[in-house]
Amino acid sequence: MKSDIDIARAARLKPIAEVAEELGPSSADIEPYGADKAKIRLESIAGHRGTWQGRRALVTAMTPTPAGEGKST
Repeated sequence: MKSDIDIARAARLKPIAEVAEELGPSSADIEPYGADKAKIRLESIAGHRGTWQGRRALVTAMTPTPAGEGKST
């Protein structure tokens, strides 16, 4: 059986723009941070309620605070 790290290393990440296109948000609704991360604009969520395929969003901290906080989900 493969370990979690082996599975993670074998995974192919999709570009965030491609993921957004599949789920509903347009490029105008997201603010990319590199190729595989993005923020979804809050006003976009309210304007598209019930029309996007995604039902959950994983919310994490992009960067820690100076005290080292903010990296957990």
